[in-house]
Amino acid sequence: MVFKRLLDATGVGGPSVDTVLDDGPVLPGGALTGRVLLRGGGEAVEVEHIGLELIARVEAEHTEGGSEGAVAFERFTVGGGFRLGGQEERELAFSVPQPWETPVTELHGRPLGSVLGVRTEVAVAGSRDKGDLDPLSVRPLPVQEAVLEALGGLGFGFRSAALEYGRIGGTGQRLPFHQQIELTPAPRYPHAVSEIELTFLASPTGVEVVLEADKRGGPYAPGHDALTRFVVPHEDAPARNWPTEVDTWIRQVTEHRDAYGSHAAYGHGGRPLPGRYGTGAGPSGPGPGTAVAAGTAGLAAGTAGLAAGTAGLAAGTAGLDAGTAGGVVAAEVVDAIGGFFEGEEGEGDEG
Repeated sequence: MVFKRLLDATGVGGPSVDTVLDDGPVLPGGALTGRVLLRGGGEAVEVEHIGLELIARVEAEHTEGGSEGAVAFERFTVGGGFRLGGQEERELAFSVPQPWETPVTELHGRPLGSVLGVRTEVAVAGSRDKGDLDPLSVRPLPVQEAVLEALGGLGFGFRSAALEYGRIGGTGQRLPFHQQIELTPAPRYPHAVSEIELTFLASPTGVEVVLEADKRGGPYAPGHDALTRFVVPHEDAPARNWPTEVDTWIRQVTEHRDAYGSHAAYGHGGRPLPGRYGTGAGPSGPGPGTAVAAGTAGLAAGTAGLAAGTAGLAAGTAGLDAGTAGGVVAAEVVDAIGGFFEGEEGEGDEG
């Protein structure tokens, strides 16, 4: 356990705090559980408030030059209103609900690249202080997992996953940002498409699946985006034939192709989607009747391009902080995430 000293509110050494999350990833809409551990300082203090913030590193690509910063997308009060004696140790257990639209950070234990964290805030003697920041792992809901596995089975490659500031019109989106999972198209789809973007918007009743195809331009027509959405109830996750379902979705979003577009083989440059079934499908894609198992090879460790280090999550940021553009560190995902959170320790305390 790593305690962080809070503001020296008493002048003789303030209390310290550590937050310990329970092991394992959480589900969107599920419970985040853990403990806040407090240790008294030189003398007794009044602990007025203990809160948790869910923080996301978010991009805003439509701003001038692009930017990257922190968004606090949910806050909870988990304690407060008590006196903490000098050198006293106190433990507060918590269980708080995750927003349904919480982005997915891993698939079958392999990181996708989106970065989330839990930050603890403690108010002592009229002063608020940001405590430690812990990485938050989120696994997909059954519908989300089924769609991702089907895409892998159909031959789509994983390119990246990012959190984009802004809303998708015509959807039930509630958070101020959404996750974009970028995929390279499978060779079996003879369409002039350079990329597929996938967004999940979960709710208590089901999951909105938003698909956007980035269509290549031709000699007589510019490139353009085609977008469509599908709503799947949670209870349908085990009941549908997902390879067939997702294949229908993809054909729907790509069927109005540019007749003069490129017909080169797609799918190069992306990594196989993480899966549990071993070898991926060949260049021509799986044959008729192939199960979800086909083609979901494990995601290669070392997903490059995750900006880390100097980005940091801006202390107390409730909106997007365009001034916290990240450094240009390309490393393995695990190392990048670690450096990102370690960078938090350099932030100044709030008064």
